[in-house]
Amino acid sequence: MARDDAVIGRTGELLIGTRGTAGPGEVLVRIRGGSEAFLAWSAEPLPRGSTVLVIDSRGARQVDVIAWAEPLDGPAG
Repeated sequence: MARDDAVIGRTGELLIGTRGTAGPGEVLVRIRGGSEAFLAWSAEPLPRGSTVLVIDSRGARQVDVIAWAEPLDGPAG
């Protein structure tokens, strides 16, 4: 299946936590006027409910993700 570049750069929420190199989780991403689920791979384990950023597409509805925190939600300084 072809790589899905439209999902790269989107944020989503992990429905199933990732296990790092031991296996994928599942992320729900708002895209194309709706929400779509993808298998989510990450270098480090990430817990269910985490907000993540999609950094690459592996094709076949699989993506690489990293932990993400909204930059404007940080402490005021």
